[in-house]
Amino acid sequence: MDSQLKIFNSLTREKEIFIPIQSGRIGMYVCGPTVYNDVHLGNCRTFVSFDVIYRYLLHKGYTIRYVRNITDVGHLLDDGEDRMAKGARLDQLEPMEVAQKYTNGFHDMMRIFNTKSPNIEPRATGHIPEQIEMVQSILDNGLAYEAQGSVYFDTLKFIKKYNSYGKLSGRIVEDLLVESRDNLKNQEEKRHPSDFAIWIKASEEHIMRWNSPWSIGFPGWHLECSAMSTKYLGETFDIHGGGNDLKFPHHENEVAQNMGACGHAPARYWMHTNMLLLNGRKMSKSEGNTISPEELFEGKSQHISKAYPPMIVKFFMLQAHYRSTLDITDEALVAAEINYKKFMEAQRIINSNLVAQWSSNEIGPKDVEVKEVIRNIYEAMDDDFNVPLAISEMHQLISIINQCKNNSEYASQISQGVWKMICTEFNIFFQDIFGIQEQGSSSDGQTTEGLMQLIIELRKDVRERKDWAASDKIRDSLKEIGIQLKDSKEGTEWGEI
Repeated sequence: MDSQLKIFNSLTREKEIFIPIQSGRIGMYVCGPTVYNDVHLGNCRTFVSFDVIYRYLLHKGYTIRYVRNITDVGHLLDDGEDRMAKGARLDQLEPMEVAQKYTNGFHDMMRIFNTKSPNIEPRATGHIPEQIEMVQSILDNGLAYEAQGSVYFDTLKFIKKYNSYGKLSGRIVEDLLVESRDNLKNQEEKRHPSDFAIWIKASEEHIMRWNSPWSIGFPGWHLECSAMSTKYLGETFDIHGGGNDLKFPHHENEVAQNMGACGHAPARYWMHTNMLLLNGRKMSKSEGNTISPEELFEGKSQHISKAYPPMIVKFFMLQAHYRSTLDITDEALVAAEINYKKFMEAQRIINSNLVAQWSSNEIGPKDVEVKEVIRNIYEAMDDDFNVPLAISEMHQLISIINQCKNNSEYASQISQGVWKMICTEFNIFFQDIFGIQEQGSSSDGQTTEGLMQLIIELRKDVRERKDWAASDKIRDSLKEIGIQLKDSKEGTEWGEI
């Protein structure tokens, strides 16, 4: 079953045989959320995709250090207002309260989708010294300059020295003019418009600020990941991942920064997930073409006809390859729900041990056919983690499972050893690699806890709007299914009646 793993490398735009730097060990860095508001569905798809990749690599026997950061330092919006400042103003909280609130919400959502936690989850605010040190290294190497307390990466000098800027994204330096996140007031400080800030002098009203050799300020957005990936994975590691929207300028500038500080690029393989569409169009709040995870779970959106539980939504996300766009439609969600139920029924059959009574002790005439299907599942996963193709092959396995249940004569043509292989591999892929659970079940209670915290947060929002009828309905509905909410000055707790 052990075919060679191939990964599509965004850097070379080709599928390459994966060869880790150190045999049997993998360093993987994935850009995490910026915690100034609720995690959106596109983020969820990215993290679900990399969770499956992480799980499959573990299954293949690799020892992995999986690092996924939390960005909790504010960054300037297009209108000049700081992200964390805006979140603090809207929520009437301190900046780090905003960061903690939405970090907790992100973790709750990841538990709801039954994803594994990374090995290390560093926060940008906890690594300011490392970021200052990297800025200094880039300055010492002559690829950055100070201007009025801010420090800028010198893109023209970098291009002259390495001639590699734009290799990852395929973009040209002029594109950075459009995509720059620097405050427009700082444009006059730059030697060239494409230069980007790696340390920014804080204005008086800026609420997140640290001392540095250049000014009281804060790190540039791109610098954070460069510093944290280098600290925990070394100057060169195996896999760097994130959403396709981060390829430029974020990842492109990460490469430049690492080369500027260390003399070489950080990662050997770059992986990028594609975007979610809604009814064939890019999601847009201004156009009303958007949907949140909560709206999907509760069925409270004009774009869907009913509620879809988290495991159905997750199973839906796996229907498209991570590098392909995924279109959310009511019809596609219904189809995912139907297929999810087929998988759950197949799992109940193999766990019933009924077919084992009919299978043969001898080599069966169907054994070769079954082994071929299982081999195809592994080959699909080894071909750049092609989960949709693997699921398609698993449907073939479901067909065999159903025939075994309904026809003892057919089942007798499969040896007991191969039937055991069916049961083992089906559960490994469905549960351990895809991370799909029976809806309503939980892993050590994590999914149930996550869902209850989500419901409590939603009820809190309802109560703040003084919609007492809706608040009471949530409480009474939970009570009907055996769950009691207890409100106090400290907050709301839940427990089984």
